[in-house]
Amino acid sequence: MIIREIMAPLMFGGLIVFMLIGYPVAFSLAAVGLFFGVIGIESGYFELALLQALPDRVFGILSNDLLLSIPFFTFMGAILERCGLAEDLLEGMGQLFGPVRGGIAYAVIIVGAVLGAITGTVAASVIAMGLISLPVMMRYGYNMRIATGVIAASGTITQLIPPALVLIVLADQLGRSVGDMYAGAIGPSIVQVLLFCLFIFLVSVFRPHHVPALPREARTLRGWPLAGKILRGIVPSLALIFLVLGTILMGLATPTEGGAMGAMGAIAIAAMHRRLTWSLLWQGMGSTMRITAMVIFILIGATVFGLVFRGMDGDLWVESLLTTLPGGVTGFLIVVNLFVFVLAFFLDFFEIAFIVIPLLAPVAAKLGIDLIWFGVLLGANLQTSFMHPPFGFALFYLRGVAPKEVK
Repeated sequence: MIIREIMAPLMFGGLIVFMLIGYPVAFSLAAVGLFFGVIGIESGYFELALLQALPDRVFGILSNDLLLSIPFFTFMGAILERCGLAEDLLEGMGQLFGPVRGGIAYAVIIVGAVLGAITGTVAASVIAMGLISLPVMMRYGYNMRIATGVIAASGTITQLIPPALVLIVLADQLGRSVGDMYAGAIGPSIVQVLLFCLFIFLVSVFRPHHVPALPREARTLRGWPLAGKILRGIVPSLALIFLVLGTILMGLATPTEGGAMGAMGAIAIAAMHRRLTWSLLWQGMGSTMRITAMVIFILIGATVFGLVFRGMDGDLWVESLLTTLPGGVTGFLIVVNLFVFVLAFFLDFFEIAFIVIPLLAPVAAKLGIDLIWFGVLLGANLQTSFMHPPFGFALFYLRGVAPKEVK
């Protein structure tokens, strides 16, 4: 009996060891699940009949209509990353805010939010803003830490602003509507944008030399030419936001249908900017295929692990562990967020969502926590995974496009 009680902790510990060694997460999950499944069957602590559910679960993943929205949104982001829309937005906003201290930083934050609302992918935002804004910020004397930090952080706003991929995954894992998750994330994402702007304002007040205004000779656009430049970036963006997000929130389209319309909208914008080529489509499809394959393999591995873990009463172990924490609901939320924050140093948001969220959701529901609120809270926390060294993806995206002067 004692052996049965320690099987779930041993299984969870074994998974952490595998991942720390550096094995791919998808295969680590499946290997640990099958290994402990065999041990459990041989020792009589796990029913072989439970594994009969595995083929149905794998088929359920591959036939999940909601997950079909992931390749659509990924493809949309890959096309928009290279279609020229970001250039129009950044140049127009940069000229508009140019006379203000920290003006380019404000422009980067606002454009990061707009790109987040139309791409749903961090890579598109960070790469586009790094290519366009960072050389300008360096040329006009911005502090290097402020410049790189604003670009990397503003790119990660994408993780919380609908139609973020992480919100789709969280909705699926929590068993909630994607539309409700999107609606719940709008307020927190706006607050985050305002907080970023407040930070730049405070820097401009206390360390104005770190975020200088654009000199007059650099502000080449004024009046109607400036308004035209801004509208050329804003109007297609707003149209695409409505096409994707508006139709989902109004109940006119499912997330999968919204993603499909967004992908077609991205192709139309690329054609409008005369950037639509076979090379662009090929690169977008290749990027989409790699990310989608990674997600599906992680999901299959997580399903194998989760099936055996529950068969070993691992869900009961996690529930007893978290419901007995001091502080009740508040204690649970503090511990869970600290745990996810630390995990984000080593795992990306897909891996955390597929491994940890299924274990936390039943406990949160039992404690009476609204799962939409809980999902948005974890989404904001998972956003930090793109900024954590040593595996913060936003840092690598920015490093890939930053000038050699950036150390």
